[in-house]
This record gives sequence, structure tokens and C-alpha cells, in this order.
Amino acid sequence: MKQLRIDLIAAARPNFMKIAPLFHELQRQSWCQLRLVHTGQHYDKNMSEAFFSDLGLPRPDLHLGVGSGSHAEQTANVMLSYEQACTTDRPDLIIVVGDVNSTIACALVGSKLHITVAHLEAGLRSRDRRMPEEINRLVTDTIADILWTPSPDGDENLAAEGVAQEKVTRVGNIMIDSYELMRERIEQSGQRQKLGLEGRDYGVVTLHRPSNVDSPATLAELVNQLTDIARQLPLVFPVHPRTRKNLETFSLWKKLTQTTGLQVIDPLGYVDFMNLVRGARLILTDSGGIQEETTYLGIPCLTLRDTTERPVTITEGTNQLITAARLKAVVEQILQGQWTKGRKPELWDGHTATRVAADIRRRMLDSQRADSTEVSSGVAAEKRALGQA
Repeated sequence: MKQLRIDLIAAARPNFMKIAPLFHELQRQSWCQLRLVHTGQHYDKNMSEAFFSDLGLPRPDLHLGVGSGSHAEQTANVMLSYEQACTTDRPDLIIVVGDVNSTIACALVGSKLHITVAHLEAGLRSRDRRMPEEINRLVTDTIADILWTPSPDGDENLAAEGVAQEKVTRVGNIMIDSYELMRERIEQSGQRQKLGLEGRDYGVVTLHRPSNVDSPATLAELVNQLTDIARQLPLVFPVHPRTRKNLETFSLWKKLTQTTGLQVIDPLGYVDFMNLVRGARLILTDSGGIQEETTYLGIPCLTLRDTTERPVTITEGTNQLITAARLKAVVEQILQGQWTKGRKPELWDGHTATRVAADIRRRMLDSQRADSTEVSSGVAAEKRALGQA
């Protein structure tokens, strides 16, 4: 059997979590040869290496070293570097995940070089084109040849945009695979004990989106809300580098760090962070992935955004969109037990990577064999017909 040459693209921390289960699944298959490509879009060396280590990923086979820059600079630099890599050593399939700049960049390279492109986590839509991620999602899904969706809304969005049904396979949520892959290590992490939170009610905070952290007024309102909430519920806040920079610039850092009941800590690797999430009473976030993980775990999630590309976490799960002004009041409701319990969406079961691998084989190997058999049968039939003539 011919081995498929597959490039698996990693770029930023959310990508690492999504590619890890698929990397481990495909590595076990005899019919494919993997090349792990790190674009370097996430350029914090310590944080990147911590996530790779946590998820059992090896050193990338190819590191493009793109680093920081504007959206245009990052996208262009990834395209330039990755195009050269594909020209030098051409894969049969490029797998991109999520919605970061490297996702659209590598998809464009593959499309222009006529290499099959697959998008894992396809079909998600926030309907907010002010978000760079939404543009990345739209363009990637338009040019991808294979689209793997996590939930029915993804299928519906792609159908509404005119994507041919045969391109789409619903495979479930790869983030749940990551959690299940690391569940034992997550439980044994000891991060809750380290922070003195074991056996206590507490909340976890994450903030990094420009809409929340780039405006002095908005960030100040969030800090005010968090300091008020911390008086009744201990909070732990792993601070993203971008957020910390703005907190310091806007003279909010001191207020935050001196608030009783609010632990401000450095960013954590996946295992330690999920140990905190697993034991939390509630989550305050503007992240995308955490909305999914809290739904899977049945933990109340307050998402500080106007829109979400993961509406299934609201319609079926434990998530709710919220403004900063309402945070304290809604936290009080949760502490009083007034919150939807939710349920796990279909196919959020830890087996998404297995379904993806099966779909690759069906589409790119089984179909080729079927076509080859059909051609051989046709040639044989033609020869028989000529002989009979």
C-alpha cells in the first residue's frame, strides 16, 4: 500500500492541543508518513515547548520560525516559508486546524500548489467579521478540499455557504480527545494543591482577546468586576503575556495583584491548566476552546464576548455569553445553583482522531484503489471485447 505523506500544521497553543491526538493516531497507521510542521506563529519559546511536552509531541520535523508581526506579516511569512518547504518536499495532504493566521496561510499554499487540504474544526462561524479568526475560518473552508466539522451547526453553515456535501464529514470535537488523552496526567498534576485550592470553591479566569484587553476602559471594568467577585469566590488568573502588558500599561496591574482572594499567576501548560479547570466552580473566559471543555465537563462558563463560533456550547452545554457589567450578578446566580446543567454534544467522546484517520484513508487510499480497480476492469473488458471481435 502506498504511504500518504501528510503535513500536520501547528502554529499556536490552541493548535497544539488539537493536533496532538491526531498526531498520535496517525503515527500508529502504517499507511501514512507524518511531517509535523511548526510555523512558529506562537513565538514564546517556553510556552510552546511546555505545551509540546505536555501533549507528548516530539520536536517538529520542520520549524518555520515565523514569529510575531501583524496579521498580514504573519500570513505572508508563513506562506513564503511553507511554500518553499512544500516545493522542496511535497506532501500528499496538508492538515490545518482551527482559525489562526497559519491555518489560512498553509491552506492557501496547498490550494495554489494543488495539494489536497483538509481543515479540522471546519464550519464554525461567529458571524462577526471584525474577528480576524472569522475571516481565517471563512477563507480556509472555501478553499479546503476536506472539511471535518465538530457539530451539526458546522455542517449547516457549510451547506448554507454552498460547500458540496461530499467534502464534509462530521467527526466530533478534537479538543475532547486532547482532554481524554491527558486525563490521567491532568488528575495527577497537583496544580490545585499547589495553589491551595483543592477541596475549595474557586473560579478560573482567562482573558486575551483584543476586544477585552486592548481598551483601557473595558479592561478597567473587567478588573473592577474581578476584584468584587474575588471577595466571595477565590479566583485564579493565569495571565496571558498580551494581557499582562496592557494591565501594566493601563496602571491596573497593581490593583489586580493586590486583591485578596485573587491569585495572579504566570501562564500554565495544558496539563496544569486543565487540572485547575477540572476542579473549578466556574470559568470566566474569552477563549474558544474552554467553552467546549467546560461543556464536556459540565462546568458553568461565562464567555466575555458578543458572539461565539461554538453555539452548541450554549444550546446544549453550560456556556453563556455575557458582558463585563453583568459578571458579578451572574456569578452570584451560579453560586446559588441557578445554572443550566447542559449535556455532552454528539460525537464529543474522545474518538474524533480515530474518525479523522478513517476518513483520510477512505477518501485518499480506498477511493484510489477503487478507481484503479475500475480502470483495470475496464481495460480487461476492452481486451476481451477486442479478442472476441
